[in-house]
Amino acid sequence: MARETGTGSASTGRTLQVLETLVVTTAPVTLTELARRCGIPLATCSAIVASLEDRGYAQRSVVGRSHLWRPTLKLYGLGMQTLRRFELADESIPILNQLRDEVGLTAHLGVLDGAQVVYVAKAGTGTMVQFNTYPGRVSPYNVTALGKAIAAFSPEHQQQELLDQALPGHGPKGTGSSGRPLREEFGLIRERGFAVEDQEEEAGIACIAAPVLDRDGFAVAAVGVTGLEHQLMLDQRAGIARAVVRAADTVALSTGLRGS
Repeated sequence: MARETGTGSASTGRTLQVLETLVVTTAPVTLTELARRCGIPLATCSAIVASLEDRGYAQRSVVGRSHLWRPTLKLYGLGMQTLRRFELADESIPILNQLRDEVGLTAHLGVLDGAQVVYVAKAGTGTMVQFNTYPGRVSPYNVTALGKAIAAFSPEHQQQELLDQALPGHGPKGTGSSGRPLREEFGLIRERGFAVEDQEEEAGIACIAAPVLDRDGFAVAAVGVTGLEHQLMLDQRAGIARAVVRAADTVALSTGLRGS
């Protein structure tokens, strides 16, 4: 029998075990054989593969009286998305450095993970004013310019899911707007090509971000700059926004997401 280790959920461990076994098995396998290899009860294995089939991770074929199971390429797609994030982070560093030097503000690259934005790269300034942003930090997408820039350029079905998951920020303007107001903001972001966050996550802090678009016009990431509210929301905002949009376009071109 397979032995559960650690403090994680036993059911989660069995599900991952079944999925991993399907992946390393070179040919489609029967449910009975799969349960034997995983060392779990047949009924448990049956429930797991049915769930994997519903989620698109496993597929069955019927040969005679046998049901044979194999993994699908959905895992490959997830793996490629993860790999792309690492590639984007590496490729974006010199572009973020150039953007930082051009506008004198801290620059970031972010991606969406569910309804959260994850900071994956940063080019900080040497000034005394430092921001609590770092690769790996997560925030509700709708209280950051990075997150809103990506959400506004996401497929419609994903936008609706994100609208339903908006959360309030901790800043004085962090109302956690959802539904119609946030959808209208998405429309404005698409119209002007960049997103703005004005003290929604933290008092006194503002951000401007632009989407990194693929060939289909959907955002896979966003480039943004962070500064004090007076640095970004006054007369210089338009010039900073143009620089951010150029940087986002450069990331898309340099990583092959879009053709020249």
